[in-house]
Amino acid sequence: MIARLKSLFQQQSTKEPTLKGLPDNHRVYAVGDIHGRLDLLEVVHQKIFQHAQAYQGTKIVVYLGDYIDRGPHSKQVIDYLLDHELPAFKTVYLLGNHEQVLLQFIEGQALDVAHDWFTFGGLSTLQSYGVTLRGIPSSKDLPRIFADFSEKCPVSHRQFYRALALSFDLGGYFFVHAGIKPKQPLSKQVANDLLWIRDEFLNSNRPYEKVIVHGHSVTENPEIKSNRIGLDTGAYASGRLTCAVFEGERIDFL
Repeated sequence: MIARLKSLFQQQSTKEPTLKGLPDNHRVYAVGDIHGRLDLLEVVHQKIFQHAQAYQGTKIVVYLGDYIDRGPHSKQVIDYLLDHELPAFKTVYLLGNHEQVLLQFIEGQALDVAHDWFTFGGLSTLQSYGVTLRGIPSSKDLPRIFADFSEKCPVSHRQFYRALALSFDLGGYFFVHAGIKPKQPLSKQVANDLLWIRDEFLNSNRPYEKVIVHGHSVTENPEIKSNRIGLDTGAYASGRLTCAVFEGERIDFL
């Protein structure tokens, strides 16, 4: 698979990024959208642990957001991440658009987002927390669901969601959930684009200040372009949770 992806990279690359690779003695493992698939996360963690065991440099694991929704075990994924951080790793948790909507709901900022959230995976998350659902919720059900979820979502989970970062950059890479506004400098990006952007970013061939590593937009295989690397392989439906390994200018996949 590595050889196939390198061949794909050679075919797709048209421009060289201004910055390349990572600093010496650094290795980054970037994990795509998990979406409630605890089983796949456990396998990926084991692979990362084995792969990194002999490495003596700085080890970083970056999760690209969307830990919840769609898959059956959203709560359990957060429990696992809180209880099973990889030893001797710096850990970076990025905010995904699904966590943003959960926060808006549970903090009462915008209860009107509830119905949209329910349609793109929120019901699975509520069920994983033990919230009682009776068919498809209506507006009159929202106060009860809000109260039930507020009671059953642990404080540690709320703290986890609130602490999620919008981006992380190191060397020639900029890690983010969805992507960036193509014509905006990285320093002027806004949260809505970092969490939600799709076509405008995906269809752009512009060279950026750094190569953008992202999830959010599902592809059958990791997508490698000269200006971006997409790692969301639709784990909740495909059964494939992608982890990319960055070291120097090399990119491999577990």
